[in-house]
This record gives sequence, C-alpha cells and structure tokens, in this order.
Amino acid sequence: MATPETRLPETVRWGIVGCGDVTEVKSGPAYQDTEGFELAAVMRRTAGKAKDYAQRHGVPKYGTDADELIQDNKIDAVYIATPPDSHRHYALKVAAAGKPCCIEKPMSPCYADSLAICEAFQEKGLPLFVAYYRRSLPRFEQVKTWLDEGRIGEVRNVTWQFHRPPSKSDLAKAENWRTDARVAPGGYFDDVASHGLDLIVYLLGDVREATGFSTNQQELYTGKDAITGSWLHESGATGSGSWNFAAGNGKELVEVLGSTGKIEFSVFRDAPLELTDGDGHQELLIEHPKHIQIHHVRKMRDCLRGEAEHPSTGLTATHTSWLMDKILGHL
Repeated sequence: MATPETRLPETVRWGIVGCGDVTEVKSGPAYQDTEGFELAAVMRRTAGKAKDYAQRHGVPKYGTDADELIQDNKIDAVYIATPPDSHRHYALKVAAAGKPCCIEKPMSPCYADSLAICEAFQEKGLPLFVAYYRRSLPRFEQVKTWLDEGRIGEVRNVTWQFHRPPSKSDLAKAENWRTDARVAPGGYFDDVASHGLDLIVYLLGDVREATGFSTNQQELYTGKDAITGSWLHESGATGSGSWNFAAGNGKELVEVLGSTGKIEFSVFRDAPLELTDGDGHQELLIEHPKHIQIHHVRKMRDCLRGEAEHPSTGLTATHTSWLMDKILGHL
C-alpha cells in the first residue's frame, strides 16, 4: 500500500517507458480506463513510434528520453514496459526519483537483478508492482476460491506442460529478444513460464526448493528451448513442469491433484476451468477482458489509495525470479 511518504494525488499521472506491443491493447488502455489513473506520457527510443502511439491513444506527452519522463514532476508513477534486460536500469532510476512503479514481467533476467530492484524500493518505502496480471484475473481467482474452499481436499501435486513447435520466425532465426540469451537466458521460458510459475505460486503458496534441467535442442537461437523442473511448496505439495519450444505438437495444461479431487486449467488458452470433486465434474468458462491487465491495474489503484493489498508486488515477483533461476540451474 502507499505510505505517507508516497502520498499521491487523487488522479495519479502515469508515464510509460517503452510503449511497445504489450502496451497497445493489454496494458496501456487499462491505465486510461481506470478511474483515478491518467496515462500522461509515453517514451520510446524511436521518436516517430512514440509520437504515433501518443496520437493514436490520446496521450498528451511523448518523447525519447526515459530519464526526462522519470524525472518529470508532472509524472507521479512509472510503468516500465521495455525488454527485461533493461528493467533494473530503469527501475533503480524510478526508485531514486521516489515514485511508485510497475514493471512488466518477467521482473528481470535473473534473481540477483530482481532482488536489487525489490530492495531499492523497500529502502525508499515505495510501492512496487510487477505485471503478473493473471493473479488478478477472475478466471484464476475462481481457481483460488476452489482451492481455498477445499474443494479438492489437500493439494498433493501440481504439473504444468507447455509444448509448442518452433515458429516461422524461429526457423528463420529472426531477431527476437525472447530468444536472445543476453536478454532472456531461458529463451521463451523467461517470457512464457514466468506467467504460469508465478500463478502457481499464487495459488499454492511459496516454494521451498526447486531444481531443473535446461538445454537447447534446436540450436535456432541462443536462449534455451527445452526445460524441465520440479519443486516443493512450503505446504508440502510437490510440483513439476515441462516446457519445450521444439515439439512437433502443442500442449498446454495445468493439473492440480488433491486428496479428494483435481482442478485442470490452461494458463494461456481460452479454455474452460475443470473441477472434479465429490460432487462430480464441472466445467466453467470465464472469459478474459479485452484489456487483460485491467483488473491488475485497478487493484494497483486500490493499493495506492490504501484500500487493499495487491497480489503482485516486488516481493512476490522476486520469489518467482528465484524459482526460475533454480529451475534453470543458475542458483
């Protein structure tokens, strides 16, 4: 929540550093559609692209200088939506400027950088959010409700499989930060698995220990393309995952096994939630909102007003970074 030292105006003026694809539909409009928030400025290194975004979205100010946006006294909070290798660089500047911040996921390419970011905001007593927006989606809040109600008894195990073939751009070896080990050491794992692992931790609690193996089977890019992992939650529930971006067929499914039933769902596919318990089997389809970060953003508003805690903070995202590094064998 906001502290007295970070008291904000009634309408919080946000600036975006890096107004790329993720901000077009998923996040940018969510800030504009949230009462109490205003999207006041955007920044992108290419002037023409920054101007185009601002004009199309009705943003009053745009530029190419991140430092200028961060230091602007007419900007109250900053959303960092650049590739993850620059998150620490910009986040530390935001912390030094004394402003609340939201960082796109993954929080950073490694646990050490995530920890440094988190500690910088803690030292200043500043709110820090990370865009693991699935924690706020009604679809997954329903899964959490089932678990909290004990509908499947005590959770024994969770498994997540995510397999898909290489894309045309992968086969063409096209430039992509998501497969560049300098930006995403785990390849698509960093971008894709971060969402699901963070969600699983939200649903089942923190992880006590984890391990894994990762390799590059296709050698199409420098990041990893095949990863397996296993972990142990503080609750005693066990977990395992398999992520392969060189498979011939696609599959994406999470299965949570309990002592009296199970829950199945997809992290990414628009598929029904499935619950099997003592009352039988049921399926429930909860559609995502058009601007998928809207619930996440509105909960940030509530948190900054001191009305509620936010489910995705610097602390929770740092734990996810630790888990990912453990699975990748970096810790």
